[in-house]
Amino acid sequence: MNTKKILSTLLLTALTSVGINAQHQFTVSTKPGATIQPTMYGIFFEDINFGADGGLYAEMVENRSFEFPDRLMGWNTFGDVTVSDVKPAFDRNPHYVTLANAGHREKRTGLENRGFFGMGLKKGMHYDFTVYARLHTLQGKEAKFRIELVDEEDRPISKATVTVTSNKWQKHTATLTSDKTIEKGLLRIFLEGSESVDIDHVSLFPADSWQGMRADLVKDLADLHPGIFRFPGGCIVEGTDLATRYQWKNTVGPAENRPLNENRWNYTFPHRMYPNYYQTLGLGFYEFFLLSEKIGAEPLPVLSCGLACQYQNDDNDKNAHVCTADLQPYIDDALDLIEFANGPVTSKWGRLRADMGHPAPFNLKQIGIGNEQWGPLYPERLALFVKQIRAKYPHIKICGSSGPSASGKEFDYGWEQMRRLGVDLVDEHYYMTPDWFLKNAGRYDNYNRTGPKVFAGEYAAHVHGLDKQPTVAMNNFEAALSEAAFMTGLERNADVVYQATYAPLFAHVEGWQWRPDLIWFNNLESVRSVNWYVQMLYATNRGTHVLSLTEGGKPVEGHENLYASAVYDKTAKAYIVKIVNAGDKEQHINLTFTGLKNLGKGKLITLHSNDPRATNSLENKTHVVPQTSDVEAHGNMLSVKVPAKTFAVYRF
Repeated sequence: MNTKKILSTLLLTALTSVGINAQHQFTVSTKPGATIQPTMYGIFFEDINFGADGGLYAEMVENRSFEFPDRLMGWNTFGDVTVSDVKPAFDRNPHYVTLANAGHREKRTGLENRGFFGMGLKKGMHYDFTVYARLHTLQGKEAKFRIELVDEEDRPISKATVTVTSNKWQKHTATLTSDKTIEKGLLRIFLEGSESVDIDHVSLFPADSWQGMRADLVKDLADLHPGIFRFPGGCIVEGTDLATRYQWKNTVGPAENRPLNENRWNYTFPHRMYPNYYQTLGLGFYEFFLLSEKIGAEPLPVLSCGLACQYQNDDNDKNAHVCTADLQPYIDDALDLIEFANGPVTSKWGRLRADMGHPAPFNLKQIGIGNEQWGPLYPERLALFVKQIRAKYPHIKICGSSGPSASGKEFDYGWEQMRRLGVDLVDEHYYMTPDWFLKNAGRYDNYNRTGPKVFAGEYAAHVHGLDKQPTVAMNNFEAALSEAAFMTGLERNADVVYQATYAPLFAHVEGWQWRPDLIWFNNLESVRSVNWYVQMLYATNRGTHVLSLTEGGKPVEGHENLYASAVYDKTAKAYIVKIVNAGDKEQHINLTFTGLKNLGKGKLITLHSNDPRATNSLENKTHVVPQTSDVEAHGNMLSVKVPAKTFAVYRF
């Protein structure tokens, strides 16, 4: 062996002994690549887990219009209370109750409502009470009833009296103020005097609600900075049957006259049944559009394609789908929705939008037809939608579905049909294990670059615990970290992946049916899951263009448990690198930015936990949250140590 070889061997041994050769050499090309869509990272809303009524929709009274099939479900009654529908206040919500004299001067007639899992009342908060009422008889002179907020110990803490002097339906209002914070309060109404009174649409909202939505939950969404907002589902769109599908035209106009709909999820899951789970539709399409505007997200409404939920119905059951010859009303719903969102105030549906308070268009750019249908029934119906939407609104992007699975025969067939029909986006869904997400970070590296783009419309990593139920998994750090790793692949392939939305969005801690979920809440407060912080970090560091990040000329997608992507933000003139270390040991990485002379100073944001099962909870909301520190590059090189089990974002 010659002297040079001996020296080389000794040098290599020395480097090995100090761990230098363990360093990873990442190269970031600063030449901007594919455009990243503003819609890249967003949210998906479905009324599951009491996400709307009892959740985002701030109405505190359950069954406020007495329209549940059991008309008094949600109400305790005492004295002489009857249900009627004679000359109602609202034709599509015709039922109301009559409070009549209890027959004894020491007795009372009235109702109590505990809302959704109790009424959460906050100290110092004003609550806006509304009710429609009339004298029960033409000969009546004056009727009075008292309204009270009541605490857990059955003590009234705020009260007001409503006086009714007309036998015509009229709206009455009152303001109640809680003098303490109560988790499980109730609303009590009882008749004062002997005159009978009819009442309907009994409503109670906190004064800080925004457009009828809970202020804290709206802020949780706004702080995500989502680019796209998909609504109203999900399987909600399809319905258990066609009669219970979500029909957007029932969700606009005065909230008092929006007809009740059975919720798809009320008693679907045997482990979490809620037979009292219905949709008042007070949170409807108009409110969804307003919310999109409020949080800065592009709206993506999804409509029925004429197929009821295929999980719950046999494809051979003709009652579960509309034959193509009778599909026109469903297609008209799609065309009319586009007019409602974008049409001039001189058009029928544009005028309704203006009458509801929004003359300006909502600038709708995308529409989804069908949720996660599969098989030949779907494309033959979708084809009719595509033809008419393209003819009337050629600039609207159409989103089709590849079915409920991430791969397999039905998935391949779905993609084949979506390409044939020429849809713009294909909605892919995957609820899989963290290991699947880690192994599939390169899922889109070899996708066809022509034809429809990908919309990852529903996804979440599911870490199953002791429950052993298909829809019961844990919101924990392990799941969130695997999603962060997978999302480097979404970002790297932004020329194929147009947008992505985690699912589901909301869950009531006492009313959940499916988990994990992005945001958890009770009747007083909410908590942002670890997964929420992953989504927020991607959305707030989205960038405008992909940058090539490689090691040894290859993408960083799992070698030694490392995952990475890089972007350039043209607006902020910032270079952003995201690195996930999913392994059990610290990793040393050198990042070289080609084409730059000096990076200078920057910020490092890390999300880390030593416990893979760590979660955020209402009791400990900040157990796992991002930490920010300063970093500085040397010229065009940044040398970093990424701890085990860490998601790191570097921003210069």
